[in-house]
Amino acid sequence: MGLFNCSLDNLFREEMGVCDDAYTDLRVETIPGFRYVTHAVISRAPEEDAIGRVIGIARENGVESPRIIGWDFPYVSLEQINVYRMHGYEAAWILPEDVTPNGVEIMEQRAHKYAAIHIPEPFNKPFAVIPNAYKTLGEFMRINGLKRVDKGVIPCFETEGESMDVYVACGEG
Repeated sequence: MGLFNCSLDNLFREEMGVCDDAYTDLRVETIPGFRYVTHAVISRAPEEDAIGRVIGIARENGVESPRIIGWDFPYVSLEQINVYRMHGYEAAWILPEDVTPNGVEIMEQRAHKYAAIHIPEPFNKPFAVIPNAYKTLGEFMRINGLKRVDKGVIPCFETEGESMDVYVACGEG
């Protein structure tokens, strides 16, 4: 305790307070169906790599300001994580209705209900704030009789930008 010059109680309570103040606009909404292109990466900078690639695909197709979402790519070995410090991330470019890029697989997401939360400053303590947004959504879903849906839709994703919205697919529990 003396090393950090605070008690464990102060350390954890202060962190919890930061997370409580970090969120706004907890809600359930139906996301309309959309078409998208994805790119998954396992690297030391996977978010940057995956997002950079889908932005590149968008720009190759004449779209300068693409709408991007992303999520963790779970298929990473312990060796990749622990030895090589690599992680996985998948980014998706939400296609405008009038754009059909060539040479890439186009995926389709049907309209679906999502529990969502807004994080005004996601990069202020991101390793606490972002994971706790998922925990908050899980508790919100439990209290409201909703269950997580993992099949047939993108199960969860985050929006990209200065602020962030976190979405978890849900259905009646």
